[in-house]
Amino acid sequence: MSFTLFGFIFYLVALLVIGFFTYRSNKDHQDYYLGGRRVNHWIVAFSERASGESAWLILGLPGAAYAAGIVEIWTALGCVSGIIFYWYAIAKDLRIQSEMLNAITLPDFFAQKFKDGETAIRVTATLIIIFFFTFYLSAQFNGAGKVLYVTFDIDPFWGMVIGATFIILYTMLGGFFAVALTDLIQGIIMIGALVILPLAGITEILTSKGEYSLVLSQQGSHFTSLGGEYTGWMAVAIALSGLSWGFGYMGQPHLLIRFMSIKNADQIRLSRRIAFIWAIPAFTGGLLIGLVGLSMYGQGYFEDVEQVMPHLANSLLPPWLAGIFISGAIAAMMSTADSQLLVISSSVMEDIYHKTLKREVAETFLLKISRGITILVGIGGFIIALYSEKLIFSMVSYAWAGLSAAFGPALLLTLKWKKTTWQGVLAGMILGTLFTIIWTEIEWLENVISSRLSGFLIALSTVYVVSLITGKSNRQE
Repeated sequence: MSFTLFGFIFYLVALLVIGFFTYRSNKDHQDYYLGGRRVNHWIVAFSERASGESAWLILGLPGAAYAAGIVEIWTALGCVSGIIFYWYAIAKDLRIQSEMLNAITLPDFFAQKFKDGETAIRVTATLIIIFFFTFYLSAQFNGAGKVLYVTFDIDPFWGMVIGATFIILYTMLGGFFAVALTDLIQGIIMIGALVILPLAGITEILTSKGEYSLVLSQQGSHFTSLGGEYTGWMAVAIALSGLSWGFGYMGQPHLLIRFMSIKNADQIRLSRRIAFIWAIPAFTGGLLIGLVGLSMYGQGYFEDVEQVMPHLANSLLPPWLAGIFISGAIAAMMSTADSQLLVISSSVMEDIYHKTLKREVAETFLLKISRGITILVGIGGFIIALYSEKLIFSMVSYAWAGLSAAFGPALLLTLKWKKTTWQGVLAGMILGTLFTIIWTEIEWLENVISSRLSGFLIALSTVYVVSLITGKSNRQE
C-alpha cells in the first residue's frame, strides 16, 4: 500500500472515530445543531475558516489562476477583505443577539427578531437555504470525485460515493460537535497544503536551471495583467467581480452559526485573530498554486484545470506528504459539506417542523429526526453532483452570490440599523434571490457586473427602502 493511500485511509478513519466519540455529547437537538453554545474559540476560528473555504479554495481558485493568471488576485483580495469585515461587523453582535432570542439557526434568528413576520420570514429563508445549498453541497461532492480520480485513479463516481458516505456518516453521528472538531483537523491540513505546496513549486522552478520559467508572460501577456485579457472599463469590471466575493461572507448560514456557537462573545476577539492569521497565507497559497502550475506546465496541460493542485502535490512532494495534503483537498470539501448538511437539516427540522408546524415532541425524537434529515439531504446533494457538469468554481460562485444577496444585507441592517422592519428583510431576501437567479442567466450582464456585487447592492437597497416605507406605515397604524 502506498504512503498516499495509507494517509488517506487513516484520515477517513479518524473522521469516523470523531463522529462516534461525539455521538453521546448531543443531549438534544440544540446540541446537535449548535454545540450548546459552548465551543472553544480555537475550534470556532478553525471551523469557520475550514468551512468557509471549501474545495473551491484548494481546487477551484488554483484552477482559475492556472486558467486566467494573476488577475485572480482580485478574488483573493476580495475574500480576505470580506473575512476581516464580517468578523468585525457581524460576529459579536450576532453571538449576543442570537442567545438573547434563543435562536439556533439563521432563519430562526430573523423570525425571532421580527415576530410580526415570523412565519413568512422563516419559511422563505429556509427555502432559499435549501435551494442554493444543493448547488454548494454538490460542488463539494464533485471535488471529492476529482481528487480521488487524479490521486488514485478511482472513477469520479466512486470518488463521490466515498466522499459523500463518510461526510454523511460522521455528520449524522456527531452533529455540530463532530463537524467543529473535524474542521479543526481539516483547517490545519488545509493551511499546511496551501503554504507548503506553493513553496515547493517555487523552489522547484528556481532550481530547475531554466527548465521552467518564472516569466508568466511567455504564456501570453494577459497572464501577468491585473485586468486579464481586458483593458479600460472591462478591466475594472473584472477587478470588481473578484473583489465582490468579499460581500458573500455575511450571507453564508454555515459560517454565521460558528459565531452563534462560541462559548461567550468576549472570545470573538481571540477567534478573529486566529482566523486572520489563517486566511491571508491560505489565499496567497491558493493563488500561487495555480500560477506555479501555469509556469511549470503551460496552458493546455490539464484537461480539467481544477486538477492542478493534486497533480502538483503528487509531482513535487514525498508520497507521505502528498497523501496528507491531498487529504487536505478532501478536507476542504468535507469541512464545508458537513456544515452545509447540518444547516439544511437544522433549517428543515427547527424552522419548518418544530417552529412553523408547531410540532412539540420529545427531544430524543427531534434528535432522531434531525439525523434522518441529514442522511436524506446528503443523498440529494450527491444526486445533483452526479449529473452536474459545471466546474466547482462556477457552482460555488452561483450559490455564494445567491446566499450573499438573500441574507447579507438583511443581517447587516438588522444588527446595525434599528429602523429595519420585517417587511424590508423579507423583501430583501426575495428580491436578492430572484435577482441573482435572473442576472446569472444573462451572460453579458454577468460579464459586465458580477451578480455577487449587483445582487448584494440591489438587496441592500431593497431592505433599506422598504424598511423606511413600512416603518412610517407601521408608526401611523
